[in-house]
Amino acid sequence: MDACYIETPLGYAKIIGDQDGITSVSIVDKPENASEYIPEPLVDCVTQLKAYFNNQLKTFDLKLNPEGTLFQKNVWKQLALIPYGKTISYLDLAKQLGDAKAIRAVANANSKNPIWIIVPCHRVIGTDGSLTGYAGGLYRKQWLLNHESEHKQQTLF
Repeated sequence: MDACYIETPLGYAKIIGDQDGITSVSIVDKPENASEYIPEPLVDCVTQLKAYFNNQLKTFDLKLNPEGTLFQKNVWKQLALIPYGKTISYLDLAKQLGDAKAIRAVANANSKNPIWIIVPCHRVIGTDGSLTGYAGGLYRKQWLLNHESEHKQQTLF
């Protein structure tokens, strides 16, 4: 697997993947052994993440290859359908997956999402609209939601 780090407004994004796709994008405060070199299989991911943070990209188009259970992968696929600038509750996400009673399992799968921002787990909130757990920290989740709400396209009728 290839790896690289890029600086973002929220810390350093650590990107891992190969020719089969991106397996992980996580956030770290300080990179380990970072270099400026971007391995070829990660170039598109780096380019798209930079565009996202520069308000030039709202939808990612990358080959993804996350590791997880079938259930987790189904949750992550559903997360990828949440539009830029929108949020959904854990309960509504569970209902979309066909079982409102699976809310805890859905929340757990959401928390195990290995592909930060690209698979937008930050767009899932509590039923009451509250911010709930986020592996990168609630301040990062709030930043991402603010970033997207401030830069979503405005439609005029």
